[in-house]
Amino acid sequence: MSLPVLVAIVVFGIALSVAAVHFTGGSRTAKLANAEQARGRFAEDFPDEAVTSVRLTLDGRTAFLDLGQVRVGIVSAVGDCFLTRIVEPSDITALSVDGATISFRLADFTWKGGRFIFADASDAKAVATVLEPLNSISAKEAA
Repeated sequence: MSLPVLVAIVVFGIALSVAAVHFTGGSRTAKLANAEQARGRFAEDFPDEAVTSVRLTLDGRTAFLDLGQVRVGIVSAVGDCFLTRIVEPSDITALSVDGATISFRLADFTWKGGRFIFADASDAKAVATVLEPLNSISAKEAA
């Protein structure tokens, strides 16, 4: 068999495999319908945590759950599944707020954080206030 024919067969096979995965739902991304779905998904992994409020991002892919005691629960879509985390100010390596957008980086190598856009700037400010690294110092001083 000639090399060009072999290359064409391989390229066609790869394209066919990618198309099959896409059309059977393999490239679908998860989305949170509402705050109750975020609470329920978070409770599956952290059943003993009391959630006081939930703030969804504009695209519905991430929810920030207020847990009190300077901690935030996060439910974020990764592909067609949801990742859950509890984040404290000491986990934050970088944080910025610009209007309704919050960006942060985590020290955790399994999920680095990201950029999140809310419908309301007050939601971004509320999340940033809890996650701000300086809060970890004031929380320790208060204890």
